This record gives sequence, structure tokens and C-alpha cells, in this order.
Amino acid sequence: MASARRDLVTQRTAMINRLKAPGAEPVAKRLRIVLAALEQTIKDLGRDMAALIKNHAPLKNVSQTLQTIPGVGPVTALELTAFMPELGTLTRRQAAALAGLAPHPRQSGGHDGYRRTQGGRQTVKTTLFMAAMAAARFHPQLASFHQRLRNNGKKPLVALTAVMRKLILIANAKIRDALSLQLS
Repeated sequence: MASARRDLVTQRTAMINRLKAPGAEPVAKRLRIVLAALEQTIKDLGRDMAALIKNHAPLKNVSQTLQTIPGVGPVTALELTAFMPELGTLTRRQAAALAGLAPHPRQSGGHDGYRRTQGGRQTVKTTLFMAAMAAARFHPQLASFHQRLRNNGKKPLVALTAVMRKLILIANAKIRDALSLQLS
């Protein structure tokens, strides 16, 4: 369901861009009809996914735990639950690597380049991007962390990627702790 929703959101964005394109006037009426259908389908899928989570206790607990993190809303919680169900059972390094947020060194001889994040699950990475933008503004610790990186001369995207990594580590730890409380 989450994959279908993500695909529909991508199609909606493409449709909006087509409407704004030069020469779209002759087909604008039809594009608006398709856009309205996509909007309704996305809304229906969101409602169905919310009902599924509400009626499934473990998913509901994970979703509620994730939403306690400032910057993580219902959609982000839903997508993290769907695309990274292993959260809470991983080590810090495994969680970062699986999310595609583990820094990989680029060194050769005396050259020491920027560390790059690569691999992992792209869907998790894109989900965390918007959450990190919100967390960099509203999460007390992550906002100061982001500002400190920027003040130290890090590029905006590098600082935001570091916030994304911190977010997935926080989510992993919170779910792990919530699971351990349920078991005891």
C-alpha cells in the first residue's frame, strides 16, 4: 500500500508539472480530471493505511512511537514502518547503512575526499529528507546540531544528511526501547 501511495504521489507531481508546461492548454481539462482522480485515490489509500495501522496493535505502537519524534508526522511514520520494518532490531550502524545514510570514505593515497552516503533503501532516504528539514527547524537537539554543522562550514546538504542519519538512529532507538518495554 505504501509503495502504491508513493507511486501515485509521483504521478500527481508529474501531472501538476504537465499542467504548468507550455502548450498544456488543449489538454488541461483532461489533465485536471486525471489529477482529481489521483488526489482522491491518494486520499483513499491514506485512509485505508491509517485504518490498517489503527487495527494492528504492533504497527500502531511503532507509528505512535515514531510520531513522538519532532519532525516525524503520520506520513513519515507510515512510510518508515512500511519501508523499514526492521527498525528497533538493528544496531546503529546497521540502521544507518540500511537507510543509505552511512558515510563511506573516499580515500586514496594522500587524498581524503568527502564521505558519501550511498546504497541502502532509496525510499527511506527520500522519506527522511522532508522529516529532516522539519527536524532541523523544530527538534531542539537536531536543530542545534544542524546549526552547529552549518556554522562549522558544512554544506547545507551535508548537514541535512547528518540530521537524516540522526533521525533514523533516534527512530531505531525509540522503537527498540518501546519493544523492550512491551516484552517486559
